[in-house]
Amino acid sequence: MKHALGLIELNSIARGIRVTDEMLKAAQVDLIRSSTICPGKYIVIISGDVGEVEASMRAGEHLAAEYEINRLLIPNIHQQLVPALMGTTQDIRPEAIGVLEFYSVASAIVAADKAAKAAQIQLIEVRIGYAIGGKGYVTLTGDVGAVKAAVAAASEDQELLVETTVIPRPIEPLVESLL
Repeated sequence: MKHALGLIELNSIARGIRVTDEMLKAAQVDLIRSSTICPGKYIVIISGDVGEVEASMRAGEHLAAEYEINRLLIPNIHQQLVPALMGTTQDIRPEAIGVLEFYSVASAIVAADKAAKAAQIQLIEVRIGYAIGGKGYVTLTGDVGAVKAAVAAASEDQELLVETTVIPRPIEPLVESLL
């Protein structure tokens, strides 16, 4: 079975908490994140086998109803995506750093998955929503060519893209601040 990721974003915190409970009861999935994000929204992110994530998402979408503002289902995620979402990536030795910034949490997650699949890079983090005005951004590392290729692939056809950058030979204090 393939590993999948599902996300539901709501404009009600109370309903978001209830949706989380319902999604976890509906199927065997792992809870990646269930929390508030700026500005006053709630996000639920789950992962697991494709069929289980689909079942959990159906239950969550039904209960979210009119409070749902965004949803996402990626049926075959790259293995680096979940650790990057959880902020558990370790042992970074960058030749270059790439950054992709988005107006939407879902757009950042999709871009991170695309970047990891497009080139030999390492995702550092997918930062979503909290204390960044509901935006999302992706940081990644690798050699300069791979980082440029990953950023280009992840930027393609992204209407909610704010800005990207590639930094060759980043200075150590910058690298440490990203970890």
